[in-house]
Amino acid sequence: MAKRIARFEKVSFEQFMEGFLDCFGEASLEEVKEIYRKVKLPARATAGSAGYDFFAPVDLELAPGETVKLPTGIRVWMEPDWVLSCYPRSGLGFKYRLQLNNTVGIIDSDYYYSDNEGHIFAKVTNDTKDGRTVAVGAGCGFMQGIFTEYGITLDDHVEEVRNGGFGSTTK
Repeated sequence: MAKRIARFEKVSFEQFMEGFLDCFGEASLEEVKEIYRKVKLPARATAGSAGYDFFAPVDLELAPGETVKLPTGIRVWMEPDWVLSCYPRSGLGFKYRLQLNNTVGIIDSDYYYSDNEGHIFAKVTNDTKDGRTVAVGAGCGFMQGIFTEYGITLDDHVEEVRNGGFGSTTK
C-alpha cells in the first residue's frame, strides 16, 4: 500500500491573483475570481497512476516555440524527506514535445512555507519540430507530479530555512 504523505490545497485568492497578473497581465477581478473558483486540485487518473495530474487554469494555445508561465493555484504540504517532481503529461510531451522549461520541476517540502504560500508555477514551451500548435483546454491536464522519498548524506548538517520561491535556496 502506498504511503499517504501529502495534501494538495489551493493557494489563497490573493496569492492566485498576484500570480495570475504576473503571468498574464491585466484581468478583471471578476474574471480572476471565476478562474480561481474553477481551479481543480491535482488528481490521479487511475488507481495505478503514479502521477497526479495538474490542470490548466485557463485555455492555452501555444504556437511552435511559444512559452507560457502558468500559475496553477496549487500548493502542496508533504512530509519532510519527500519531494514532488513535476513533468509534462506524457501524451503532450510525446505528441507535441510540450516541455517544462526547467525539464523537471522540483517542489521541496519546505516550499509550502514560502512567502508566496508555496504557489506552484509551471513554465511550458511548445518545442515541436513539425510546426504543430498545442492546445490545452482550461481544466485539462498538462503536467503531472510524482512524490518521491529521498535521503541525505551522513555529513549533512544544513539548518537553513527557506523564505522565498524559485532559486531562493542558493541566494
